[in-house]
Amino acid sequence: MKQTGGCHCGNVRYEAEMELKNGISCNCSMCMKRGTLLDFIPEDKFKILKGEEHLKKYQFNKHVIDHLFCDNCGILSFARGATPDGKKMIAINLRCLDGFELSKIKIQEFDGRSH
Repeated sequence: MKQTGGCHCGNVRYEAEMELKNGISCNCSMCMKRGTLLDFIPEDKFKILKGEEHLKKYQFNKHVIDHLFCDNCGILSFARGATPDGKKMIAINLRCLDGFELSKIKIQEFDGRSH
């Protein structure tokens, strides 16, 4: 199912092929401070529609995930990384999808603080 989303100011827009059934609530320092709900998709299921030039990168901990935020509004609507087996993936911040309804998904807790 095609979903669209982006940052708060609209400078960054994307589309993602994904089901909206589950979300991951991670307790790492980054996700806790942002209040992120995540879902992960293969990189080939993701397309930036506009705003690549507005993305700024932040890395922390093991420096394996590119946390990308808008240089205007500061919202991180997605990140780029790889699965443990090396496949490229996109971490979608579900709260940045157009029309996202929290009540429609099942939330799974992830202990990112320990990883």
